[in-house]
Amino acid sequence: MLNNPQPDFSKNGGLLPTIIVDNNTQQVLTLAYMNQESFEKTLETQQTWFYSRSRQTLWHKGETSGHTQQVVSLTLDCDQDTLLVKVIPNGPACHTGSTSCFNQSIPIKKES
Repeated sequence: MLNNPQPDFSKNGGLLPTIIVDNNTQQVLTLAYMNQESFEKTLETQQTWFYSRSRQTLWHKGETSGHTQQVVSLTLDCDQDTLLVKVIPNGPACHTGSTSCFNQSIPIKKES
């Protein structure tokens, strides 16, 4: 284990997949991406900032909706190229208004 772990932005085009989890319920809220700048802004403001791959710009979660996410903890995976961020959400995480972006179950065929 590293004393001062740092994300490895040299992989994946400088983007880290970032899993957002509700600190109270442990529900996965969303998967987004952080670049170095959004990571630093997240640390600085203690709210989530991401990098939009489609718009190629930073975005502050909740900037327009008010549904911000207060950061409780950030944890790196073993390769230092994926983040797990626990948050206290101030409203739904999904742009559809759902608590979580993960709400569309795919049935699994059970073997007989």
